[in-house]
Amino acid sequence: MEFRSQADRDYANGAFIPGADGFVPRWRAAAAAFRAGCGGRARLDLPYGPGARQRFDLFLPVGAPRGLLVFIHGGYWLAFGREDWTHLAAGALARGWACAMPSYTLAPEARIAAMVGEIRAAVSAVSAMVPGPVVVTGHSAGGHLAARMAGPGGPERIARVVPISPLADLRPLMATEMNDTLRLDAAEALAESPAFQPPRPGISAHVWVGGQERPAFLWQARLLSEEWACPWTVDPGRHHFDVIEGLARPDSPLTGACLDGL
Repeated sequence: MEFRSQADRDYANGAFIPGADGFVPRWRAAAAAFRAGCGGRARLDLPYGPGARQRFDLFLPVGAPRGLLVFIHGGYWLAFGREDWTHLAAGALARGWACAMPSYTLAPEARIAAMVGEIRAAVSAVSAMVPGPVVVTGHSAGGHLAARMAGPGGPERIARVVPISPLADLRPLMATEMNDTLRLDAAEALAESPAFQPPRPGISAHVWVGGQERPAFLWQARLLSEEWACPWTVDPGRHHFDVIEGLARPDSPLTGACLDGL
């Protein structure tokens, strides 16, 4: 496969994952089946702002929630929505936690700085509905957005963030073809890079990444853990598309990294 630049190759995921084309339909089928089985414990399509994509779904456990896990989807800020990932709420729900999944306006309709603001509003809105500690996690671009919630000006009541395969330093993405759509410039890339926005006091962090991910993603995860002086886990044998699967299981190490001790 040819790439326009080395940066495009560095941040290409599907091109280096066998059977990559099969993941999206499997995610969507699993998510739809999960929503269909939730019954009255799902509150869907709730607004947190006036925009068409400023909506979230909230899944409630049996009994009073122990707290709230917020999952932010990835897709390089260009693709997907909350409906594609709802099966990943299963692990938190089985442990007695509520789980919320927001959508947000994608590029080119919004810049990354605006998406950060939308997720702040989403986390604040859903936090007002669920008592207890708030944990924010997310994958890839969603890992970036989750990490940004820990920095200055983020929502209150966040106890922990768990960025999964996060984009922690946005500056390399300025050299990729997707930046034709993202429109990152030097100022925004620096201001919105969570590696340079340390967590507020009282917020713990754990960075998660797959051992078989692209070297650029391993570097991004390690950079964030070093800059934040927080633990990071390299999940053996996992690549960028299956590293999130542990969230669907209550006993997985990834779910434990999100919820243990809270």
